Amino acid sequence: MTCGDPSGIGPEIAVKARALLGAALPFAWLGDPQHLPVGAEWVAVGSVAEAREVPEAVLPVLLHDFPFASVPGVPESGNAQAIVEVIARAVGLVQEGAASGVVTCPINKAALKSGAGFGFPGHTEYLAELAGRVPVVMMLACDALRVVPATIHIPLAEVPRALTAERLAQCLRITRAALQRDFGIAAPRIAVAGLNPHAGEAGGMGREEIEVIMPVLETLRGEGWAIDGPLPADTMFHAGAREGYDVAVCMYHDQALIPIKTIDFAGGVNVTLGLPFVRTSPDHGTAYGIAGQGVADPSSLIAALRMAAQMVEARG
Repeated sequence: MTCGDPSGIGPEIAVKARALLGAALPFAWLGDPQHLPVGAEWVAVGSVAEAREVPEAVLPVLLHDFPFASVPGVPESGNAQAIVEVIARAVGLVQEGAASGVVTCPINKAALKSGAGFGFPGHTEYLAELAGRVPVVMMLACDALRVVPATIHIPLAEVPRALTAERLAQCLRITRAALQRDFGIAAPRIAVAGLNPHAGEAGGMGREEIEVIMPVLETLRGEGWAIDGPLPADTMFHAGAREGYDVAVCMYHDQALIPIKTIDFAGGVNVTLGLPFVRTSPDHGTAYGIAGQGVADPSSLIAALRMAAQMVEARG
């Protein structure tokens, strides 16, 4: 587990997650213990494997020195480079077989850009770079819903231009392969949203459905896929509709994230599909406004740990 931004709630929810999970799901926290909450019980370990031997109430820590202490709610630009280094180190541990997966605590992209020249829109793109610039897809998941945005961290005005047939097809292929490999779903059922209101109304509200989305879906149906769409996004996410698919692929960020955060704000998990290693993350940010107050909810981080373990098991 990476520490994320130590000025946010990451250190607090890491301690809480360890206390609630105990030894049932062993993990090591990678960061500087000076950033942990006052009174937190921790012990330094030399490897992730040593976390299995640490008492249940104690957080196993892989030490990574940071130049500055943290003030809750106030990002410290001098720590930005160390935050980035922790992510890279965690990926390296998995790549060399010293750990089975990576769970990342939240970062603040703007703070990393200003303090370390971080040139990536978020975790997802940086992890893809560390993995060798592989194509990846962001999925958000909870017990009731899985969603994938075909375009991610770009302005809404740029979505129609970015939404090409090639990009959509790649997104769908990565998603289907990951559901088979990481979630054990042999024949995934995929629902695909339209871009425009009412899925374009046969061209009356936009032609992206006709010119971009439908040809891709027809090709995949010809390959034997169980894929439905393009569908009006406003009727895809009620309980009855969700029973008909294993994942909903949406055309842009908020179209995907609003429904899952409405259904399960505390329990959503961010999963990067397409990586050669397992990576999950809580589906929330640094929460500077409540950092250091002891009130942060670790539910999403715990869900991320559990999902990572399930994915590792599915991969064998």
